[in-house]
Amino acid sequence: MAHDDGLARGGFLRWLGFGGAQQQMGGEDEQGSPANGGARLEDARDRLRRQTLEDISSFLLTHRLPVSAATLAIAHDIVAGADPVVCRLVADRIAERQPVTLAWLEDIIESHGRDRAREQLDSLVTRLEASIGEFANTATAARTATKDYNIALEAHVDDLSSINAGGVIVELATLARDMISRTREIERELTRSERETRALQKSLADARREAEMDHLTGLPNRRAFEAVLKREFAAASSTGETLCVAFCDIDNFKRINDVHGHEAGDRILRTVAESLARLSNDKCHVARHGGEEFVVLLRGKTPEEAWEVLDIAREKLATRKLINRATDLPFGRISFSAGVADVHAYVSPNEALRAADEALYKAKSAGRNCVFTADPADPHQGDVDRALG
Repeated sequence: MAHDDGLARGGFLRWLGFGGAQQQMGGEDEQGSPANGGARLEDARDRLRRQTLEDISSFLLTHRLPVSAATLAIAHDIVAGADPVVCRLVADRIAERQPVTLAWLEDIIESHGRDRAREQLDSLVTRLEASIGEFANTATAARTATKDYNIALEAHVDDLSSINAGGVIVELATLARDMISRTREIERELTRSERETRALQKSLADARREAEMDHLTGLPNRRAFEAVLKREFAAASSTGETLCVAFCDIDNFKRINDVHGHEAGDRILRTVAESLARLSNDKCHVARHGGEEFVVLLRGKTPEEAWEVLDIAREKLATRKLINRATDLPFGRISFSAGVADVHAYVSPNEALRAADEALYKAKSAGRNCVFTADPADPHQGDVDRALG
């Protein structure tokens, strides 16, 4: 019975394509000649498929990942090189001796998917704006040309009318006046199209600003910040300027909401946003990243200088005496904790963001109301408790 079970399992595995080479080729006789006179040889594609399966299995086993449709798909894309960005992130993770966990993989896959979708949408909007701009310029040029043509034609018609040369000239003048009437109508249509196109351009620009603004604080939102980070990273890399990024998180924000209510919590969010917004200039960008967390990008500042800028802002906020005007109750000390990272010290801006986030939570665990700088050489970075507020 056990022998029959083994045959059944072997047949099932062969049906799935997991059988051994000898089984899949129909077996060989004792002299090594193909059974049943078959002459099948394993070709390069068979070897490649077997190697891919082995690599996928090795990846899942090495990193102790569960076997599921999702992990098999991820593992295939990694070992086959189907997604270069994810491959590089995994390689960097392994090089840094960090665990490749399912949660981490899902995080980068989701983030990478959002980034690609956002890039595609931004690309479409950019192309649409360019097309509308070209049409507006074309409509303006056509309207100007039509107007100039009308002026010149009217002058010639007036000249024709002054000549007493019989019916032919009169007929030509009549045709010319009709042409002038029609081109004037075209000019009016072009003027209307130009006006509508300019209005559409303004609507697109307004929609873009609306989509990139956090309406509670008036700051740029996370989507807008990601575009700024990409642009500033490219600029700093080309000029050799320093570039630092920082996460700032309001301390004990849940307590503020619990004690004073969410409307008061919103006012505190706006107060902190206004405090950080004072840092903004053409090389310093502040955005609300989500919840009670803000992100600051500082170009031309070393990590030490960035730390000082944020620490001064932290100190100014922490020494303010804020009162809930709805109840006349003091809020107590309102402060934030922050983590700073040198963007150029990491393999990518996203890794620098992770490092700043880790430094923020170290500041939280150190007692809050302080600023920490990330250490790129710290092997224990990331081993912090995220239950802090």
